[in-house]
Amino acid sequence: NHFLVDGSGPIWSPDGSRIAFTASNESDDSQIFVRWMDDEGATTQITRLEKSPSNVAWAPDGNTISFTMNVEAAPAWTVNPPGRPEGANWTAAPKVVTRADYRQDRVGFVDDGWRHIFVVPAEGGTPRQLTDGEWNHSAGKWTADGVELLFSSLRTEDAEFSYRESEIYSVNVQSETITQLTRRAGTDTGAEPSPNGDLIAYRGVDQHSDTYRNLGVYLMNRDGSNQRLISGDFDRQITGGMRWAPDGSGLYITTNQAGARNLHFLSLDGEVRQVTEGEHLLVTTSFTDGGIAVGTRTSPHAPGDVVTFDLNQPAVVTQLTHVNDDIFAGVTFGELEEFWYKSTDDLDIQGWIMKPPDFDASKKYPMILTIHGGPHSMYTTGFNFGWQDHAANGYVVLYTNPRGSTGYGSAFANEIKNAYPGKDFDDLMNGVDEVIARGYVDDQNLFVYGCSGGGVLTSWIVGHTDRFAAASANCPVTNWLSFVGTTDGIGWYNNFETFPWEDPSEHLRRSSLMYVGNVTTPTMLMTGENDLRTPMPQTEEFYAALKVVGVESAMIRFKNEWHGTSRTPSNFLRTQLFLREWFKRYARMPSITD
Repeated sequence: NHFLVDGSGPIWSPDGSRIAFTASNESDDSQIFVRWMDDEGATTQITRLEKSPSNVAWAPDGNTISFTMNVEAAPAWTVNPPGRPEGANWTAAPKVVTRADYRQDRVGFVDDGWRHIFVVPAEGGTPRQLTDGEWNHSAGKWTADGVELLFSSLRTEDAEFSYRESEIYSVNVQSETITQLTRRAGTDTGAEPSPNGDLIAYRGVDQHSDTYRNLGVYLMNRDGSNQRLISGDFDRQITGGMRWAPDGSGLYITTNQAGARNLHFLSLDGEVRQVTEGEHLLVTTSFTDGGIAVGTRTSPHAPGDVVTFDLNQPAVVTQLTHVNDDIFAGVTFGELEEFWYKSTDDLDIQGWIMKPPDFDASKKYPMILTIHGGPHSMYTTGFNFGWQDHAANGYVVLYTNPRGSTGYGSAFANEIKNAYPGKDFDDLMNGVDEVIARGYVDDQNLFVYGCSGGGVLTSWIVGHTDRFAAASANCPVTNWLSFVGTTDGIGWYNNFETFPWEDPSEHLRRSSLMYVGNVTTPTMLMTGENDLRTPMPQTEEFYAALKVVGVESAMIRFKNEWHGTSRTPSNFLRTQLFLREWFKRYARMPSITD
């Protein structure tokens, strides 16, 4: 292993002789570079772009590279004040906002303009724009003959307000002719052309009003004809892209299921076969023509490493990297135990218990309940530094996938439609009860925290029970009425039965701020100051209310953080230390962690 180049998004040329990637040049502008993979390793900057390129992809013949880039558009309107007097120091011009979705977490204000598809000669030259119009376009996928690029978009006048709507298009690289291939109300995305170029696989779902529904896998002919669902009733979340088998007999898909992530094969006639087995997160990133898969794998005691395996012998996995072996030498990890339990409506809920190293069932341990965000996401069996840190400090750690989680089918995820928070609270409390009943948890020293959707439920929990000694509601939503219009996008308006100006009662009924008068639990709130997903005012509203009602509380405002508090190493450490200190400070009696 050795350092290759300082850049991002590397992608091999079809013949394996070069790597294309994006990196900053001498002027600190992001550009596309190509590095030859011979002994000399010559690297060439092939673009001189005004905006940052992304989604770099090679044409099948290796002579052309496609990418996407934002193309600026003039403001819809502005004003021009008279000339600035000599010596006057005027403020910068205001930003005129006319689009509905004008901000994005981890980006800030979105540039005035639209994301388009370009091509450029692989040896460098003048880029050529292939798409047009006031629409955003996804990354392009080359057809096997290099004649067309496939992409998803919604090229309609009302695209900005068409919730969960997209179609698949093709653009001829030479003529720049754009052809719409799918036409239905709903989502069509992720086009993958077959190796021989005759078929296109894609994912989609009919228009619906559910809060969540898994996408199915479809096939169509290259011209868009004969569109058909091939995944049948296979109802699991597919993560990442689909990859065709080299012989075109079907598609390899990575699915989330019950806390694990494994590779499956979907044949063209709809048969689904699980390829890899294991309580791990296995993500394949590429296949060779000879059927060798490469990807990353993580499990409860192993952070992610690069692995490879033969698709015909998937049980034999070779680990290529050992990134953390030296750090973990001599370290004892907490053991992870999976369990299932019954909750409200006789629903089966999956959870895991991480126990401290050298766990002794005859002792009593404090317990931390951690809650995932989303809410449509899934806790997994992948390695988690934060939870191992809790366990190493003497805590039992409980984490579960309450209703609303992915990995258990669309119906399970949709259980929280117009009811969030709701019975997911029951799922969490029943999980706590299940672990306490095992006899090794100190029920006077229970603690709870979560971020985003986990922050929503944490702030809800402290307004509905006093069983926890302390809580930390991180990057929460506490007032749905103010949230839906201030988050980064207007889509959240669709997650309620009515608009708030028609009837705000549901927004208020589901807001933890409305129950702050019940709170007695010492509650910390931690949020990134740049957060645009669950903006800082959500934290500030709840913090102010806690102070008014006299609850022990603290607000931690993280610098240089968007959504979440642990994107940088230093803030990850701070997050862990703040949690440790807060829980220790409000422990109800001396515990095993002292």
